[in-house]
Amino acid sequence: MTTSNTVVWRDRKRYLWLLGLIAPACALLPSTLVRLTGLEVMWWIGPVFVFGVIPLVDALVGEDGQNPPEEVYHRLSADRYYRWCTYLFLPVLLTGLLIASYLWAGSALSLTDKIGLAVTVGVSSGIGINAAHELGHRFEKHERWLAKIALAQSCYGHFFVEHNRGHHARVATPEDPASARYGETLWEFLPRSIVGGLVSAWRLERDRLARQNRRVWSIHNDNLQAWTMSVVLFSVLGAVFGPAVVPYLIVQAVVAIVLLETVNYVEHYGLLRCRVGRGYERIAPEHSWNSDRLVTNIFLFHLQRHSDHHANPGRRYQTLRSAAQAPQLPAGYATMVVYAMIPPLWRHIMDHRVRDHYNGDLTRANLAPRKRGRLAAVPNRFGPSAA
Repeated sequence: MTTSNTVVWRDRKRYLWLLGLIAPACALLPSTLVRLTGLEVMWWIGPVFVFGVIPLVDALVGEDGQNPPEEVYHRLSADRYYRWCTYLFLPVLLTGLLIASYLWAGSALSLTDKIGLAVTVGVSSGIGINAAHELGHRFEKHERWLAKIALAQSCYGHFFVEHNRGHHARVATPEDPASARYGETLWEFLPRSIVGGLVSAWRLERDRLARQNRRVWSIHNDNLQAWTMSVVLFSVLGAVFGPAVVPYLIVQAVVAIVLLETVNYVEHYGLLRCRVGRGYERIAPEHSWNSDRLVTNIFLFHLQRHSDHHANPGRRYQTLRSAAQAPQLPAGYATMVVYAMIPPLWRHIMDHRVRDHYNGDLTRANLAPRKRGRLAAVPNRFGPSAA
């Protein structure tokens, strides 16, 4: 600290945030990598990079460990450099989609290679939803519109409504479709979260517009605005490159949605807020799983500091802090997504962590209704201290 009481603090990750653009650039790289290496597997570079390279480097590099002090919060939040790191994500993402559409429409690639490219684009699009997530939390109107544009490629525009006004209000409760329950596999969670989020988003917009004396079927509906962007984007690509690209556009959208919802599954698995009167206790760091792995932090704009994000949703990504009091994941999100796709492995790794978090008393965890009923009928074998 200087004599003028100004805190001297530098973000050692400041220029590393630009590395986050490697994720959307994965959709630009395959053709070049195939030409340079002669390896057809490079059409699948997206999942190879995200679920292979990143977990390995994450394990080697380890924890982030740097939290911005509260004294620099306003200066750090106002620094527009960090905003441009998210803005630049969009043109890179859409350029990759254009190049991929050109390749899908051509005859140079085999069906397997085209599917690999679609999966690669889908992984990039899924990470693009995270960029939309960061932009959608902002109050600035242009950033909220950029969030909708980023969601157009995945056809998941209603996430803009459901995440901000649904998930953040109901997180870690049985009412939230995006909060995974203890013992629920990823493959059980996905349809519940996807359908539940869609229904919730529509109801939230319907109720908001009703309060404003506006019709739900109108240009003021945020869901319809976002979905229209997807229809226009896919229609233009279909018109320019031909209908042959449509199946691959659908594949990449499905991959993006599954990736997003798998991250949702990881973030709140088994965690529950206590009932207080007719509602729930205030959201705190212990209601989200935290991970502070440096490499994944950079690629996901600090999404892994999820506990602070839910406790302080107005904070921009560069100001988020790692919460020591939050339950901790054993690895970064890229690794945990792979674990989640293998239910026995996931339960082996995570179930005991949920039990430890609640001192062995699973009646305090977020359980499926039928499981909660069975558990309530069994005396707590951990004794009074478990509570």
